[in-house]
Amino acid sequence: MAENKLLYLSQADVVRTGLRMAEIIEAVEAAFREKGGGRTEMPPKPGIHPGDGDNFIHAMPAYIPALGSAGVKWVAGYPGNQARGLPYITGLLILNDPETGLPLCVMDCAWITAQRTGAATAVAARYLARPDSATLGILGCGVQGRTNAQALGVLFPLRRLLAYDTNPEAARRFVSDISGQLGIEVRAVTEPRQAVSGCDIVVTAGPILRRPHRTIQAGWLDEGAFASLVDYDSYWHPDAMREVAKFCTDDIPQLLHTRDTGYFQDIPPIYADLGDIVAGKVPGRENRQERTMTANLGIALDDMAVAPLVYRRALELSLGTWLPL
Repeated sequence: MAENKLLYLSQADVVRTGLRMAEIIEAVEAAFREKGGGRTEMPPKPGIHPGDGDNFIHAMPAYIPALGSAGVKWVAGYPGNQARGLPYITGLLILNDPETGLPLCVMDCAWITAQRTGAATAVAARYLARPDSATLGILGCGVQGRTNAQALGVLFPLRRLLAYDTNPEAARRFVSDISGQLGIEVRAVTEPRQAVSGCDIVVTAGPILRRPHRTIQAGWLDEGAFASLVDYDSYWHPDAMREVAKFCTDDIPQLLHTRDTGYFQDIPPIYADLGDIVAGKVPGRENRQERTMTANLGIALDDMAVAPLVYRRALELSLGTWLPL
């Protein structure tokens, strides 16, 4: 009988695979194209919410036949962890063999979550933002703010980035890190509107909150701009969201499920699922004037698009630790 074993990849192992953001964007876009064609399986993610406040632990399964990918991510988000010196997002991802169901690999999911979220924003922006978008506004200068900036820098001719965070020190660190990585003007701003008005692309990447603080008001988002809501609708006043011509999401069933659990209580009508836009079933941006927006919820499809790349690269580089089943 063949020996059954799996590969364990720590966060350091996952990072050492050296996947480039351009590769991740390509994989995520391919997954959305398959989704739009009805060739994927992904139920809405169930979750539990231990303790008080906005803590969550979600189970996120998905199957993408064209990518030979099946598995599940078990991921936690605890906003209070930062005060404890711990990361907001933690968890593990299990990649299975689609032919036998056997687990092939267990890997840390924090790096993948960060990278694929930025890639999902970039994919949405490819179809919903103006292709000559040059000014980016980031609200929330943590891990997601960084990876969203990096991913958008792959696809767009960015020249200027305006960064806002409720913690000025976090904004200063962001400026130092990202200006060197992207080689563009990066400036911290002291008021949230300065990272919205005048920007071609706006990304809100604060903590996900059941009760939005609604900082971004009507009239702030410029005509022709695109916004990506990485933190659900936490930053946005409903009147500001209603100004957009197209309100999209990465998965309509997931958004409806999430709304039933208490989020997204006052949003515009949903124009389209990102998969349908990528597959060409419905148009994305149709003119330079319309405001567009996507609520990228962070779906299992993104993770399962990236996990096989990590696994194969780890095998090529002899990374990780083999464990018996």
